[in-house]
Parts: sequence; structure tokens; C-alpha cells
Amino acid sequence: MTNKLDKKEIEKFSRQIILKNIGSLGQKKIKNSTVLIVGAGGLGCTIAEFLTRAGVGTIGVIDNDLVNLSNIHRQSLFDVTDINKSKVKCVKVKLKKINPKTLVNTYNFRLDKKNFLKLINKYEFIVDGSDNFNTKFLINDFALKFKKFLTVGAISKFDGHIFTYNFKDKKLPCLRCFFQEKNISNEILNCEHEGVLGTVAGIVGTLQANEVLKQILDIGKSLNGEILIVDLLNLSFRKAKINKRKNCIC
Repeated sequence: MTNKLDKKEIEKFSRQIILKNIGSLGQKKIKNSTVLIVGAGGLGCTIAEFLTRAGVGTIGVIDNDLVNLSNIHRQSLFDVTDINKSKVKCVKVKLKKINPKTLVNTYNFRLDKKNFLKLINKYEFIVDGSDNFNTKFLINDFALKFKKFLTVGAISKFDGHIFTYNFKDKKLPCLRCFFQEKNISNEILNCEHEGVLGTVAGIVGTLQANEVLKQILDIGKSLNGEILIVDLLNLSFRKAKINKRKNCIC
């Protein structure tokens, strides 16, 4: 561990440094961490913002979209002055204002096997904020192959789902163990078709960021092997175990 905390950082992060599970050593772990976020939408914006505020040292963000007016109600890093601008460029500007010491790498492309292969070993933690199953399964498969920590989020209407996988543990299931159907409609993840309350994105994204920080710090109880199901219309939170499926790639 190399990066020391300067006086301004000690002051800036003082409220979490005083937590007995973190301290200055934990803050250095956060500062030395590398996190790749796929998607700069409702989940990705919230994840990126809170990881930057926590002091994560290196954050990568992948997205090839432009900001549009319908994004503003749930994508916390954008405002009306950003419309028609590159999402990742706007994200970088906002994150650097929050924490100038965070290295923000932006990738203005759609994730595929070729570009993911070039990126994945640069990051220890992968966060999925994508909105389609093809991308989610691609992220799952690469994180599994390269033994990365992965947290997956999905939102629709008033509901959210969060999965966490530490693929260094071969006994754990993967996303394909949960979604066993060969053909799954992307419409259930598409806000344009199903709609979503803006606060759902903020809450689920924050929970994903929290899972990443816990893993960086090696504290608390992980969601490994479980799914957290959030029903914010009825204010219900429940966990369910995911069983490792026979003949799955994991």
C-alpha cells in the first residue's frame, strides 16, 4: 500500500475514518482501490458519485450514450445543461469536482468482448449498472473468468435487485444460476418500457456502492450467494439464497 493520506484528505474523510471498522488504514485501502462501473445511468451515476465521495482512488466508467431530458429525474450526475453531451464526459467533470484526487477513466463505447478483455485486469472491482441482459451476462462471464468481485444491480418500476459475487470463491453461484432462461426479454430492465421511480435508482445504486466499499475494506456481511430484493412501493427488503446450478459455467 503506497498512497498516504494528506492533511486535507484526513479532514475530508474524517467522518468515516473515525469509524472503528475503517480508520486511516481502511481509508488508504479505499484510496488504493480500482473500480470499473459499466453504465452511467440511474445506477451508475449514483455508484460513481458515492464511491468518489468515499475516496476511491481509480474509477472507470463505460457508456456510449448522450444525456437526454428523460435521464435527469434519476441520473444524479446530470442536469439540463448536460443534454446532448457525452455521459462519460459529464460524469468525469462532476466527479473531479467532488474529489479531484480520484483518477477517473472514461470509455465512450458499448461494452463487448474485445474491449472488455483490454480493460478488466486494470480493475479489481466490477460494478454492473447496465440495462440489458446481454451486457449483464458478458460482465458476469468475464468477472467469473478473471476472478473479480462483481456487484450487479437491476431496477424497474418500484423494485430493485442486487446481486454480489466474489468469484475468487469457486463455491459461489453466478448470475446465470439465477437467470436460467435461454431467452430473457430486455424490456423488464428498460425504463422506457416499464418506467421507474427516480428514487429507486438512487437507493439501489447506493446499496451497490456500499457492497463495493465493504468488500474493499473486508468488513461486514456480504450478499455473496444471495439476492437482495427491494420493493420500495411497500417498503420491503428481503434476501433469498441463490443455489449453484448444475452444469452452469461457474
